[in-house]
Amino acid sequence: MSSLLLIGCGNMGSAMLASWKKNPAHGITDLYVIDPNYSASESFNDISDFPSDIKPDVIMFAVKPQQLADILPEYKKRFGGYPLYISIAAGKTIEFFAEYLGSDAKIIRAMPNTPAFVGKATTALCAGVNISDEQKMLATRLMEAFGKAIWVVEKDMDAVTAISGSGPAYVFLFLDVLTKAGVNAGLDAEVAKTLAAGMLHGSVHLAEKSEKNFTQLRENVTSKGGTTEAAISVLMQNDALENLIDNAVQEAIKRAKELAS
Repeated sequence: MSSLLLIGCGNMGSAMLASWKKNPAHGITDLYVIDPNYSASESFNDISDFPSDIKPDVIMFAVKPQQLADILPEYKKRFGGYPLYISIAAGKTIEFFAEYLGSDAKIIRAMPNTPAFVGKATTALCAGVNISDEQKMLATRLMEAFGKAIWVVEKDMDAVTAISGSGPAYVFLFLDVLTKAGVNAGLDAEVAKTLAAGMLHGSVHLAEKSEKNFTQLRENVTSKGGTTEAAISVLMQNDALENLIDNAVQEAIKRAKELAS
């Protein structure tokens, strides 16, 4: 039997918790939550309320990065180096956690994203030096309960955060803008929304199934002298869109590095 203590049950925490409750394949039999805004039989307001006779095998931190320095000392005092510690906090490095939890602490960083709500997350993970293969397998099973899991080196985690963690917001912004463009062109708002969302869903499914790269897939849609070429020429003019996205990603990476301190 394994137990997991989830610290923080906001958007991502609640999505993960719901998936773990529905999908027992991860091997966790007992789930506990510490969050003053979450109310259930297995939840507690803070660490002082948590039963002293329970020693979780996994402790998952799903709180804001700025809160960690204040709360980690209590977890070191209470649980020491025994649990597998997993964090989904942007920017906070394994070295940061080792500073507060001890050099013997077993630490994994993970960056899921909000498609976890529908079981379609893509989560990147990286492991500290004290992590065993068995613990990596457990972390993988936990993340695969709500999507895909991939392992990366820690130096890539800020870029992962900017592309995958923040990425759903970019997509929703694009869908919002495309829907408004449809309305401006005379479509009913619900029709425009359905067309935009359906187009994106189908395009992503095609990209996943196709052996062609994104450029080839785009070119397949873009007939010479056609409507798509006319639109693409605006989006690609002077590399404006490419530069805009690259600048946005770099700003997200910059913020992740700021959160590390």
